[in-house]
Amino acid sequence: MNGTVGVIERYKEFLPVNVDTPIITMGEGNTPLVKSTNIGPSVGCENLYFKLEGSNPTGSFKDRGMVMAIAKALEAGRKRVICASTGNTSASAAAYSARYNLQSFVVVPSGEIALGKLAQAMAYGARILAVDGNFDDALTMVRDLATELSIELVNSLNPYRLEGQKTASFEISDALGDSPDMICIPVGNAGNITAYWKGFTEYRINERITKLPRMMGFQAAGAAPIVRDEKIEDPQTIASAIRIGNPASWQRAVNARDESGGNIDAVSDAEIIEAYIRLAREEGIFCEPASAASVAGLIKLASQGEDLKNLTAVCILTGMGLKDPTTVENHALVELEYVEPDVEQVAALLSKDAA
Repeated sequence: MNGTVGVIERYKEFLPVNVDTPIITMGEGNTPLVKSTNIGPSVGCENLYFKLEGSNPTGSFKDRGMVMAIAKALEAGRKRVICASTGNTSASAAAYSARYNLQSFVVVPSGEIALGKLAQAMAYGARILAVDGNFDDALTMVRDLATELSIELVNSLNPYRLEGQKTASFEISDALGDSPDMICIPVGNAGNITAYWKGFTEYRINERITKLPRMMGFQAAGAAPIVRDEKIEDPQTIASAIRIGNPASWQRAVNARDESGGNIDAVSDAEIIEAYIRLAREEGIFCEPASAASVAGLIKLASQGEDLKNLTAVCILTGMGLKDPTTVENHALVELEYVEPDVEQVAALLSKDAA
């Protein structure tokens, strides 16, 4: 240990660890829970919080689950890991593999991955294969390869991934002193909504909380198989992290929705971008587009008449904004104003704006 306490050490009583499981960490978890200053009040929710999962080591929530998956791979004596990814999983798998001397292989959909995420996998030294297809094609391929070549699969099909991811629900509950009334969360491959619900139910069973939240999941309208109750052959959305047409944890997400009395709905790309920009300009929070789906969903709930006044709600912001700089360039770019190095001239310009 280097003095940093990660999620395995912090929550090991709730995790499948034993004396042979290495307690590894890159400092994942313990991410900020920040109260909204503007968006919450604007939709009638005075107790709205944002869980900033972009503060994890590789910039997304994936690190919580990856540390568990890698720990169990090391316990089993594996030397290689593989994953399909729209970006964040590949970055996390490659980083933990590099740290713990494993070889990592990532399969990405050709042309469908944000540059910031691909750059991470490259930097960490992963071997990257771009498949001519979508995420679902990539996932099918890695499942077969993992079996045929005895490589550890570290997608959310790996049960240890969800075990690690559920620790975010513990942190939220610990910070608030109980479960919130509502969790708003992006839904892509549907592992995260599944993991959060698992965490809350375990905390309730162990009497760490007195109630359970409603799980409100949000898919992008162009990639909403659960909402439409059918597979999407060619999912399309600006939110690349949730551009998935056949979620691996589909049924478990539906169970989380139904058992919690929640809902899974769709938000348009326009609604996602509006929330994305509002988060940055009204809250000072820069997240990736998929993360903003949770806030877009909350805003949609309010517009549909949902009474949020006396509720404590938490929007899960799954990844940091630097993962996808292209979206800023296309939708939130502020034009540079070129000026001469003349203080009086610039002061006059700024004074004019103030007026």
